[in-house]
Amino acid sequence: MTIHVCIQPPQAESTVREHDGTSVILGRAPSADWMIADQFLSRQHARLYVESESLKIEDLSSRNGTYVNGVRIQGPTTIRTGDLVQISETRIFIEPDQAATEAEGSISAENMIFKPATELMKTREFTTGSAWQLDDVGLRGYVQRLELLNEIHEALGKSMSLDSLLQLILDRVFQLLQPQQAVIFLKNPDSRYVCAAKRTQEGHSTEVPLSQSIVTEVAEKGMAALVFDMTTDKRFSAAESIQTSGIRSLVAAPLQDAAGSLGFIVLTSKVVVRQFSEDDMSLLASVASVAALKIRNVALSEEAAMRQILEKEISLARTIQLTLIPDRLPNLKGYQIAAKNVPSQAISGDYYETVLRNQDQECVFLVADVSGKGVAASLLTASLEALSASPIEDGLLPGEICSKLSRLLIKRTPRDRYATMFMAVLYVETGRLVYANAGHNPALLVRANGSVEWLERTGLPIGLMRTHQYSEGESTLEPGDSVLLYTDGLTEARNASGEEFGMLNLANACVQFRQLDAQAMASSLDDTLVTYVQETAFDDDRTYVLIKRT
Repeated sequence: MTIHVCIQPPQAESTVREHDGTSVILGRAPSADWMIADQFLSRQHARLYVESESLKIEDLSSRNGTYVNGVRIQGPTTIRTGDLVQISETRIFIEPDQAATEAEGSISAENMIFKPATELMKTREFTTGSAWQLDDVGLRGYVQRLELLNEIHEALGKSMSLDSLLQLILDRVFQLLQPQQAVIFLKNPDSRYVCAAKRTQEGHSTEVPLSQSIVTEVAEKGMAALVFDMTTDKRFSAAESIQTSGIRSLVAAPLQDAAGSLGFIVLTSKVVVRQFSEDDMSLLASVASVAALKIRNVALSEEAAMRQILEKEISLARTIQLTLIPDRLPNLKGYQIAAKNVPSQAISGDYYETVLRNQDQECVFLVADVSGKGVAASLLTASLEALSASPIEDGLLPGEICSKLSRLLIKRTPRDRYATMFMAVLYVETGRLVYANAGHNPALLVRANGSVEWLERTGLPIGLMRTHQYSEGESTLEPGDSVLLYTDGLTEARNASGEEFGMLNLANACVQFRQLDAQAMASSLDDTLVTYVQETAFDDDRTYVLIKRT
């Protein structure tokens, strides 16, 4: 037998391959029988094979699992025309042959009904005048319907968790429509439909028979579906679960609101117990519409609660972080110091330090920028502060401190975490400045006469290599000279046209304000930067330390 398999990778064109019944391995490795360009696939993700004239798929203990019609498979699973198989971000369809498609279509027209859920609800809405024109049976049915929906509104109006809400929806569905099995599928962040809640009568538990056509029509197109007898429809008749369980009748309705699809609800039953009707389909569509609104509200409430918790945690993290940043700057005779840390988010991945040592004859200045942003970056800055405290107090030179920090950091953090750093020791009496630049922006030295010097890199970022020796540079601050240590949040700030502030503008501004005292010079630099970006938001943290010798 030859089966045509359509494969749709996320970043490549679809291809159709012929499966001749042999065992085929799907994965991203070149050794796979069918290599697929999907970076999130496992090297050998799944296996396609034929058994008892049925095409089956088996997950090969992949990292992200294999899904058939939105449900993660737990073992070898039969797939047929119309089913959707998803492995990571790749979608797989079994293409029908023309004869089977025509036969299936003729049966489906008689045996399966699709109707827009919104239209079904409209057909059950009456004006007061038209309602009185109904006969007694019709009017009683209409009133009972309103009572049931009102009861559901009241029940679902209570405050509850999403799990409790889904169970309550199943309670009401069993009360109203008396299925043998009811399942609610919700769309997850990967746009797959997964079983979120399930209820069955005792002794009646089996896999819900779904085809891709039902998932597409109901979940994505907002159609209600009704299948009278699945044993006469080729979409389902080949499924062993249908033959053994006795399931015959199926009805499904979308969980949709104005914001889009949330999922769908499916009911199944044996014909001898309960055959669903178009009235049942209409009622389920009404219940699903009410349920969708409540599910969305509960999800938004839970999201808001989680956001509130996260905001509190971030606020606490920033409070802790602020305790790490010096609350006072050293008072050095003959020098002025200004410093600032402005996070682009609630917390910063930048860090600066000023430490007096050797009986106040030396002052260590440090500015660091760790990789990443947010909470993860702030944790790394805390580690950096703790690890640097001891070697600074021990009197080590900047190159030695950077080497030691790199060794310590690489032991404690993942390989993709690192930090750039500029560290300098100022000898107060002479103005001698010894520095190490670990992959950081070059510090800017502005002389009293307006000339500038860039203190360039002397080694790699901290935490990239376990053993790396950092060389040191040296200069001297004369009266009237100033040196600016900063992070790239200053030079990479962009204006409305996307142009960066850049090192040239930074140097020009510092030269222009060089005769001001350190605090006024820093404030003028801030004003220049804000004027440059105008209304554009800063997308990176901004940190600097400015030292001026008077």
